[in-house]
Amino acid sequence: MNVYAKRREKVLSKMQVGSLMLLYSGEAVPGSLDASLPFDANHPFFYLTGLRRENMALLVLKRESSEKMLLFIEEPKPREERWTGRRVRPEEAKAVSGIDDVLYLDELESQLSRFLSRNTWEAAYFDCYRNAVGDLESYNLAKARQFSAAYPAIRIMDAHALLTPMRMVKDDEEVLAIEKAIELTDKGLVRVMHELRPGMKEYQAQAEFEYQIRMLGAEGMAFPTIAGSGANGCMLHYEENCSEMKAGQLLLMDLGARYNGYCADVTRTFPVSGRYSDRQKEIYDAVLAANLAVQDAAKPGLSLKDLNDVCKTVLAEKLQKMGKIADPSEVGRYYMHSVSHHLGIDTHDAALEEILLAPGMVITDEPGLYIDEEEIGIRIEDDLLITEQGCICLTQKIPKTTEAIEACMNEKEGNL
Repeated sequence: MNVYAKRREKVLSKMQVGSLMLLYSGEAVPGSLDASLPFDANHPFFYLTGLRRENMALLVLKRESSEKMLLFIEEPKPREERWTGRRVRPEEAKAVSGIDDVLYLDELESQLSRFLSRNTWEAAYFDCYRNAVGDLESYNLAKARQFSAAYPAIRIMDAHALLTPMRMVKDDEEVLAIEKAIELTDKGLVRVMHELRPGMKEYQAQAEFEYQIRMLGAEGMAFPTIAGSGANGCMLHYEENCSEMKAGQLLLMDLGARYNGYCADVTRTFPVSGRYSDRQKEIYDAVLAANLAVQDAAKPGLSLKDLNDVCKTVLAEKLQKMGKIADPSEVGRYYMHSVSHHLGIDTHDAALEEILLAPGMVITDEPGLYIDEEEIGIRIEDDLLITEQGCICLTQKIPKTTEAIEACMNEKEGNL
C-alpha cells in the first residue's frame, strides 16, 4: 500500500464516527509586486498526501458504514503555466498520494455542501495549530473559522492533536529521508572544515555548506544556517553571519539539509585556525561528555525532560570542576536551553510533552556551553533514532571529537 494511504488509514481509525477532516496545502504569499515568498505546503497535508504544491485540499469523511477520501488540486491552465510553471495533473496526484478520487479545487465547495446536506455530522478536523497567541492565523486556521461560521452546528476539532502522536513515530520511509538529509549535511560540513580559515566571513562558511548540499541534491536548508564565530557563537539563534572570523576563535555552525521534505539538524563547533586551544578543548570536552551521556541514556519510556536532567547534571559537574559555578543550581548561567526536540518534517517537529519516547522517534541531542566572558560558545548536536534497546546516533559519521575535527580540517587529500 502507498505509504500515504497507510497513514490515512491510521488517521481514519482515530477519527470519530460522523466526522470529516479538511486540510489545505495553502497558497503562495506575495513577497513583492511581482513575486511570491518561497512556498512550503502545510505539513499535515504533505504528511498525508506526499504533495507539496499550493492550492490543494484533502477531504476525508468517516461515517458508521462508509469512508471516503477526495483530493482537490488546482486545475491546470496551459496559458498560465507558461508564466507560472507546470501544475500537477490528476493522474500524477493520484500516483503520488494513492487517492483515486481527484477533483479540481473549484469543485470543493459544491462537494462539501453535498456531503454535509445529506447526512448528520458532529465534528470537522482542521489544522488549528498556533505557536503563540500573537501569531498571525495560518491559512488552515482561517479556513477553519470560515467553516465554523458556515456550519456552526459542527464542532471544530484540531487535526494537529490527532496527527501529532502519529508524526512523532517515524515510519521507514521517513527515517530514510532523514538519513539522506544527514548524509548531505555531513558532506557539507566536511567541505566547511576543509575550506575554513582566518579572515573568512561567517557567510562564506555558510555558503560553502549550502553550495555543497545543493550540488549533491538537497532541496534546501532545514532552517536558516547559524554560523557564529567568537562571541556570536554565544547567541543561540544568531543568523546575521556577517562577522570576520579571526585566528584563535571558534565557529559554531547549527544547520541541516532538507531532503524530500525531511530535515537534518546538526551542530558542530570548529576552530577557525584548525587547532583548538587547551582551554577550548577543556570546554568542548565538557559539552561532548554531556552529549555522550544523553546518547547513552536515551531509550523508550523517558521524557525529554529526563534527558535534559542528565545533560544538566554532567554540565554542572564539569563547570564546578572548572570553577565557573559553585553549585549545580547555577548551571543555567552557561546552559540555558533544553537538550532535545523531535525532528522530522519540521526541524522542531510536532510533539506532545505527555508522550514518552518510543521506538521510531527521532530526536536531537544538543548540549552546549556559552561563556560570554571568554567569547566561547560550544554546542554539539546529533540526531538520535530511538530503538527498542536504546538509540542509534544517525549522525555518528560526522566528525565530532576535537581530534577528528582537527584531522579533517588539516588533511590535504580529498579536499572538496
